[in-house]
Amino acid sequence: MEEPDRDSDRSHLLALLRAPATPRTLLRVVSALGSCAAVFHASRGDLASTGASSELRAYLHAPDWRGVERDMHWLRQNGNALVGFESREYPDLLREIPDPPLALYVRGDPAALRDIQLAIIGSRTPTVDGRRLAREFAADAVRSGLVVTSGMAVGIDGEAHSGAIGAGGRTVAVLGNGLDTVYPRRHADLARRIAEHGALVSEFPTDCPPLRENFPRRNRIISGLSAGVLVVEAALKSGTLITANHALEQGREVFAVPGSVHNSRVRGCHALIRQGAKLVEDIGDVLEEILPMASIAAQSGSAPQRDAVQPKALDGDSKLLLDNIGSQPVHLDFLVDTTEIPVGTAASLLSSMEISGLIESLPGGGYVRRRI
Repeated sequence: MEEPDRDSDRSHLLALLRAPATPRTLLRVVSALGSCAAVFHASRGDLASTGASSELRAYLHAPDWRGVERDMHWLRQNGNALVGFESREYPDLLREIPDPPLALYVRGDPAALRDIQLAIIGSRTPTVDGRRLAREFAADAVRSGLVVTSGMAVGIDGEAHSGAIGAGGRTVAVLGNGLDTVYPRRHADLARRIAEHGALVSEFPTDCPPLRENFPRRNRIISGLSAGVLVVEAALKSGTLITANHALEQGREVFAVPGSVHNSRVRGCHALIRQGAKLVEDIGDVLEEILPMASIAAQSGSAPQRDAVQPKALDGDSKLLLDNIGSQPVHLDFLVDTTEIPVGTAASLLSSMEISGLIESLPGGGYVRRRI
């Protein structure tokens, strides 16, 4: 492995990113001394005057150059980048939060970080309806010109990323570990697709493992990158609500999708609504709040229109089928028994209704009604 140039600005920045200090402390020290390089060349007295701890001062005397070598090797790989706080590529919204990261490791397109983003987050163990809603909201968001941002966790996060990609849009995943590994492992293919259709992002050095304490910290970046945060299913005590609270502290819009009072997974959403989050039924409710802030050209016609497809335009049999499909999955045999429509005719009509966007077929053969 090639040894890094220890006098280069990038090497000093990478070394600082491995220092035992918070992002807020690192930014304060760099600002006080003028540059990353100046931090390493400062006297102990000058460092002490910035408020640097004894642990940080000891690290600066003997930085982790071996770790910097690993980071430099990762950066030489195609598609990888480092976006420093002073870089033009650094997202403006993130720069405004109280404790922005000193730099971001990026796999994919750094330009995606400066696009207007909607964070979609929620439960790691969502219901079928929750998964479907996350995909639908993500798809509608990217069709409206937004980038969908989340944390690539199992559950709502993964569905949001997949929904954005499936609709031909861009998505950003903020990780709680270094980018030379994928966590969770089951999302290896999803991580590859996110990098191809947006970016994987982390403030942690490339070899940092997915430590438990990293995830609450990364949540402030998810909200900090975004113009708004949409919560789809969340328990009362969850990391999702930590992100929502970060959003409120950062002055971001918070949105929540309501649900059944019998579903414990939406109690966090209901709590947010009681605290002032906007109740959301479709992407139009989100766009009303963030379009002015984001200055998105609504006149482009890309934003989805409410009630664009009306059931009343359907013929008698199609409308009868649709009247018997709700938010809970139903199967073809149930619909045939209930409506007395011949199985061949029902199957053909269901296929047409799915193409029209009125219903969605699920794994296992069930059908659910899409929000219109």
